[in-house]
Amino acid sequence: MTPRFLLSLTILSFLAMPPFAQRSLAEEGVIVDGAGYTLHDAQSIKGHDERTVEKDPVCDSSKKPKIITVEPDEAKPGQTITIRGEQFGTKDCFRGVAFSAAGSAKIDYRYVNETTIEATVPDVRPGMSFIDVIASGGNARSKAFLVQSK
Repeated sequence: MTPRFLLSLTILSFLAMPPFAQRSLAEEGVIVDGAGYTLHDAQSIKGHDERTVEKDPVCDSSKKPKIITVEPDEAKPGQTITIRGEQFGTKDCFRGVAFSAAGSAKIDYRYVNETTIEATVPDVRPGMSFIDVIASGGNARSKAFLVQSK
């Protein structure tokens, strides 16, 4: 078949089609009081419990944390180190500590106050690692920290 014939056949097939209403495959949404537009008729939280709201922490995400010192600057797995800095936030808003050498492993730590955290060096291979403090205002990364062999 020649390209000209195929083109003519294609055009004729579209012209010969009766005009059918195209059915939409998209789901129909609805407006729900308190939720606005939703696809699944989901109810939003209507109202709130005053007692719960009063207890919720107010975390300031505008204050970026900063690590000033890590003491000691080298330690063995299982030893406790002290991280000092600024703007770690309140205990309820503090998110955690991470070691780059430990990947996503959970790190044991103790929140002391808004400027001090104590953490346990994880069981990782000896070498350099960074320590991250995760607070409501973001992350702060230390200078290189040496994890010693056991």
